[in-house]
Amino acid sequence: MVGCMLIHGFTGAPYEVEPLADYLREHTDWKISVPTLPGHGEYETLHGVSFQEWIDTAEEKLKELLETCDTVYLVGFSMGGVLAGYLATAYKVEKLVLLSAAYRYIHPVQMVKDIGRMVLDTSRGQISQNELYIRYKEKLKVTPFQASLQFRKLVQKLRPSFRDVKVPTLILQGKLDSMVPYKTAHTIYQTIGSKQKQFHVMDCSRHLICHGDDRDDVIQKVYQFLTNGTDQSQHTLAPS
Repeated sequence: MVGCMLIHGFTGAPYEVEPLADYLREHTDWKISVPTLPGHGEYETLHGVSFQEWIDTAEEKLKELLETCDTVYLVGFSMGGVLAGYLATAYKVEKLVLLSAAYRYIHPVQMVKDIGRMVLDTSRGQISQNELYIRYKEKLKVTPFQASLQFRKLVQKLRPSFRDVKVPTLILQGKLDSMVPYKTAHTIYQTIGSKQKQFHVMDCSRHLICHGDDRDDVIQKVYQFLTNGTDQSQHTLAPS
């Protein structure tokens, strides 16, 4: 049996990768796992949660998948990408997908910039109905400062492991992402040790790459990579 685990990002929830997860459920017979990290979800309670709890939960869920599946793929979004990169070096997984991976810190000021772009995009007076704006606005209000520090500690601890990534890897990054600048993905591409790796910049995508204008293209690229991408795994560099 084939298993695929998708890991959401910091202050997020499974909805961040749900379009991709739903597509995989519909078009494969794989066992799909989309865990919710401690303190996260629609009613997040990040007070007192440590970064080690996020690592431990991701490891536990991956081990459960490995117990029942002969082949396992990992997909990580944002902070989930950092977790997935580490897990790919510590456990037997076949392929790795990094979506808007937060290899560098996300700063609250960049969230504000992203909101500013949403305001411009919805300048017809519809910003109050913009779902992404509402989500980011609420994140700024409810995310504890200590939780942000825990996120930084997680990245600091796990980032060095990317040098040891050897499995075939697909990296997708939105060019309009103001939370994780797209050049960060180029750094990841240069850092990981895999000889089979692809890198694509999605020109119309912001941070929530599974929900943006390139969503269908993102989903197809991931699906093709996971189902037969090993054959065509030579370097695909986007413009720097």
